[in-house]
Amino acid sequence: MDHARTFRERWTAFRESPFLPAVVLLSILAAAAGSYCYAMANPAPRHIPMAVTGHGESAHLVQALDAGLDTSLSVRRYATYTSARAAVQEQREFAILVLEGDRAQLDLAAAAGASVSRLLAQAAPVAGRKTGIPLTVRDIKPLQPTDPQGLAIFYVSLASVIIGFVGAIQLSAHARALNAGERICFIAAYAVLGGLSICAVVDGLLGVLDLPFRDSWGICALTMFTSGMVFTMFNTLVGRWAMIPTWGLMVLIGNPSSGGAVSWPLLPSPLGLIGRWLPPGAPVNAQHTAIYFHSHQHVLPFLVLAAWSLAATAIFVAWRHRHPGGRDTAPARAR
Repeated sequence: MDHARTFRERWTAFRESPFLPAVVLLSILAAAAGSYCYAMANPAPRHIPMAVTGHGESAHLVQALDAGLDTSLSVRRYATYTSARAAVQEQREFAILVLEGDRAQLDLAAAAGASVSRLLAQAAPVAGRKTGIPLTVRDIKPLQPTDPQGLAIFYVSLASVIIGFVGAIQLSAHARALNAGERICFIAAYAVLGGLSICAVVDGLLGVLDLPFRDSWGICALTMFTSGMVFTMFNTLVGRWAMIPTWGLMVLIGNPSSGGAVSWPLLPSPLGLIGRWLPPGAPVNAQHTAIYFHSHQHVLPFLVLAAWSLAATAIFVAWRHRHPGGRDTAPARAR
């Protein structure tokens, strides 16, 4: 009994000390490092959609590419090159293998996935030599020359996500007296201004990307608002420990699975499946399509961000009495 009581006393003292949150944050940061390494340190193709059109020795080339990539290509045949090209524009295919009798051509789309394109470009000549089929490689949808690695969109989206929830953290720390409506308005305000700042710097000041400015601004603003409201929701539900689920959702899982640094066919299967449904992955997809495939924009990324925003806002408003901030707005009684 004495030992049990001593342990309980020590645990109570530790729980009430500043060391408990410090240890929790230490664990979160260590897990973040591990999650990034798991997703990005050894990208390997699991499932690459590729269109095939024309007539020729298709089986040998596809098998050789499979062997060279150590993967299973998801091959779909198209009756015409035009229909295959449309599938690339809609981002349903990452490449087109054009069969031309005893020759072939591999059309890549670096803008659809730079890391996938690089792997295919490396494997294609080897496959051509193994099969004895001359294979020409070209890029039909290149990245912008100022972003040859295709990482700028990832960093734009990462900035939007992190500034979004850090802004909400700062409001909770330095503007605790804001009531629910005021807090939502200020989160929306810094999201609009922050999105404008990000796009102005990336496009106008640095010239890293030629952005469709209004579209990219809107995506950044919606991302920042969503991220800020997600933290506010967790702050309402779990109080001072809100950083744990926020960091877990946005950084530990969301950023590595977003497809921004490593294209989704190269991610470990669970991350590749869930990434597009999380707040960090949706803006990567939306920005990517707005910049490179503007006429084929998908509604899913906007629905994902809107759903997270609405759910987080609704939970915050419904349980606002549990939020650690706010103030009494009732008029003072006359003495």
